[in-house]
Amino acid sequence: MSGEQVNLLDIFKQVSKTMKNNQSELNEADDYNHDHGDHMVEIFEVITAAMKEKKNADPADQLEYAAQLLRNKSTSGSAQMYAKGLTEASKEISGKSVDLNTVVPLLQTLLSGGEAKTTAAASKDSGLGDLLGSLLGGGTTAQAAESSDQGLDISDLLGAGLSYMQSKQSGSSDIEALTKALVNSTQTGEKTYRSQSSELVTNTVLQALSGLMTK
Repeated sequence: MSGEQVNLLDIFKQVSKTMKNNQSELNEADDYNHDHGDHMVEIFEVITAAMKEKKNADPADQLEYAAQLLRNKSTSGSAQMYAKGLTEASKEISGKSVDLNTVVPLLQTLLSGGEAKTTAAASKDSGLGDLLGSLLGGGTTAQAAESSDQGLDISDLLGAGLSYMQSKQSGSSDIEALTKALVNSTQTGEKTYRSQSSELVTNTVLQALSGLMTK
């Protein structure tokens, strides 16, 4: 299951649609410039366009091209953060495929502007895909426990696990709880509206991955 290939174009298309559907709410949440939703729509339109243009390229080349395009087309703080995250994600995935083991570390890197501590989890043999599959119903609890001994940074795992458990106790679904755990592991929680948009991005990606697991 962890070797299931992930199509970046399909993922970013879905995220772009989510941003458009929530544009007004994100603008309203931005109590400074009231345009965060506009920026997020633009960001993922540019990224999706880049994925289309480079649909036959390697994932690393797709991500780096998206970073370049984003830097050229937008000067917003959010766009520059995502551009930096795309560049770092490109470096992480260089020479690798995008599957359930690598996509979540890439997501963390993207959301954090390249500052998330994902090196240990980025290994193809880290077992992260099995852990994700377990939490989304695609594996077993035993697989999740075993994966913690296969390369995941224990402090990051414990932190994400604690956040996940707290969300579950408050009545969140598995995907909602995972979303909060992953967003809390990045640098985006400092401003409410950025945390809100990050949760939308993460939730959309996890929904897409969940769909892959149930095919």
